[in-house]
Amino acid sequence: MKFLKWLLVVIVVLVLAFFLFGKSYLKEQTKKISPEKTATYGKNGMDLTVNYSSPFKKGRVIFGELVPYDVVWRTGANEPTTFTTGNNINIGGKSLPAGTYSLWTIPSKDTWTFIFNSEIPDWGVTIFSGGKKTTRNVEADVFQISVPVQQLSQTIESLSIDFEENEQLYLSLAWDKTKVSLSINK
Repeated sequence: MKFLKWLLVVIVVLVLAFFLFGKSYLKEQTKKISPEKTATYGKNGMDLTVNYSSPFKKGRVIFGELVPYDVVWRTGANEPTTFTTGNNINIGGKSLPAGTYSLWTIPSKDTWTFIFNSEIPDWGVTIFSGGKKTTRNVEADVFQISVPVQQLSQTIESLSIDFEENEQLYLSLAWDKTKVSLSINK
């Protein structure tokens, strides 16, 4: 009985140590593998920023395997990707008020669904699910919008999220041989 009490104390101490010290160490280590990146756009009366962690392909099949089809993805690694707009905008034909949102996606073979969510959880997935279950609160979704997939001829080695401007401004995400883009207007 005494042994069980000591065992329980040791387990509690180890769990507390992990959550107090180990979690920050793990975050630091994962950011070495999937570095933090920021994309910004500051023209035409818009002030836009995307913060994300960019994992690498490393010879893996990305979409449909590493990132399963038809399942919500935190869109990058580590913490959820965030999208910030300093003013009200129209994205993919839907109104998005000024603010910061977590950005989630549901990749499919031919279309992707982008989800803008008003909550930003501490980490994008649950630790105990091995990264398979997101921490997104569905009730905080602002809206979802689907866009077609563009197949690329060249491989993009690390996840890239950026703003592209031709005659129209787009938020574009590219990785492996896949690219998806959302139109943005003021």
